[in-house]
Amino acid sequence: MSQVNNRREFIIKLASVSGALAAGSVLSACGGGDGPALLFSFGVASGDPLADRVILWTHAKYDGYSDPVPLVYQVATDASFSAIVSTGTVTASASTGYTAKVDATGLAAGSSYYYRFTSGTWKSPVGLTRTLPASNVSSVKFAVFSCTLYSAGYFNAYDDALRSGAQYAVHLGDYVYEYAADPAKFGNSNAVALGRVTAPANEIVTIDDYRTRYAKYRSDPNLKALHAAMPWITVWDDHEFANNAWVDGAENHNNATQGPWAARKANAAQAYNEWMPIRLPDAANLLKIYRRFDFGNIFTLHMVDTRIEGRAKQYDAYGDADGGLTRYATALTSGTDAAHPMMSAAQQSWLTTGTAASTATWQVMGNQDIMARMWFPVSVLQANAVALANPTPANSQAVSTAITAFLTAKATPLAYRSPTQIALLDTTINPRMPYNLDSWDGYPIQRETILQTIRGQGKKLVTLSGDSHNAWFANLTTLAGVKVGVEFAGSSVTSPGFESAGLGGLASSLDGTAIAPGTYGTGLGLVDDLNYADTIRRGYLLMTATAASIKGEYVFVDTIASTTYTPTVGKTVTVSATDLSVSYA
Repeated sequence: MSQVNNRREFIIKLASVSGALAAGSVLSACGGGDGPALLFSFGVASGDPLADRVILWTHAKYDGYSDPVPLVYQVATDASFSAIVSTGTVTASASTGYTAKVDATGLAAGSSYYYRFTSGTWKSPVGLTRTLPASNVSSVKFAVFSCTLYSAGYFNAYDDALRSGAQYAVHLGDYVYEYAADPAKFGNSNAVALGRVTAPANEIVTIDDYRTRYAKYRSDPNLKALHAAMPWITVWDDHEFANNAWVDGAENHNNATQGPWAARKANAAQAYNEWMPIRLPDAANLLKIYRRFDFGNIFTLHMVDTRIEGRAKQYDAYGDADGGLTRYATALTSGTDAAHPMMSAAQQSWLTTGTAASTATWQVMGNQDIMARMWFPVSVLQANAVALANPTPANSQAVSTAITAFLTAKATPLAYRSPTQIALLDTTINPRMPYNLDSWDGYPIQRETILQTIRGQGKKLVTLSGDSHNAWFANLTTLAGVKVGVEFAGSSVTSPGFESAGLGGLASSLDGTAIAPGTYGTGLGLVDDLNYADTIRRGYLLMTATAASIKGEYVFVDTIASTTYTPTVGKTVTVSATDLSVSYA
């Protein structure tokens, strides 16, 4: 079958699954006969595709009974399952929360398949999956998501991705959130009105808590549909555990009231691996999640864990009055930050060894936190700190004045700058400092080591990042300002961003379009390496990769407060493989 016809067939299959889900015909099992009903309440999913195999997932439970459920999986090239190419058995039981996963092997590269689970006359919903492409593939399209807070609104971004032409889905973390259903908790203010109250009502700590929370999220029809429509590649961030987690604790964990962090972490990891269609690199170690995928000769995707596996405690997690900036600056200048990693030495070695060995055009890093240097001038950070401590109109105006002064200095030609403007741009007088020490900015030495290593390999690096709830496109530069790659950071699916703090209008000051309207990549913004920002809208990234370029479309939905929405592309950013030059549309 030709590539064009194969692609057309895949789109038709996608549309058929989407339509069936919308009609409600695959939300529960079909079948009959004696005995209790067998429920496939959460549909089916696939993930971690390789060129010859893919993980298949479902949840199966007898209605009203706790007995194990014996299942047969089937993979076929046709919707009627007359041409089955892979089959086998698996069991859903209480020990895995009635989830079942299996690695379906013997598949052909770059091919799409139907799959389902059966038990006697009972049949699960039908899903569509796809293997990784062969080495000669010409292009790959995939959707990238992060930060999907159920209580904050509808998952319209998932719904729109069904019609995007994406062949694969990548989720960069915060797939679920741990918070209680209390309306005062983050993102819950509109949950009752929207019918989006999460479960269980308490903050999740036990294994049953985490399982119940995943079940609530997976009951969402848009999430269920997208899982059934294409294979997913996922990695966790902090909220699958607890907010601002590190290897030995989390900001949102209290040992005195919630028990040992190690126990909660183990519960969270177990539930994640039960509910995600993921293939563990080490079946004996649920906390080891980093792994890689080769998309032909176009790109290698390195899915890293910058949260749980080896991260040191954040500099701003010690309760310092200055938010940890002095601690950060001291560690950076003294060199002690080298002992303050974002990931373990073993994972760092795995990453850079993998980039060195890959022969693909692009090295793509599936990464939880912003990696680019989001450094602000201290003159702005200081004014903002005063305003936060004492939020008066005068102090708020002082922040605006500091921003305007800095941007005006940047935009003024060197020969015409006043002494005050020259001082504002002198980094010895007005240094640049990070605003978020939970991101890679809080772990600068390890970031520098990784970037310098990949630069020395002569590789083209692209990071895909989440966590911030806002959309960014930035240069990845060394501490000396040498460009090594680029970063596409997608907005959240639903989680509130800068706009929730009254900072939605900050984007143009951040990326320089306040000085050069409609022009991106000028370096005239508050953040030197930032080329494009959107600090208002929710959505996802639609990526298209070829040997010649990698393109990111920032897709936004106009609302998450209604299931009726309009999608738009806010900006399309294309990076050339020749010299990493960038064009914007």
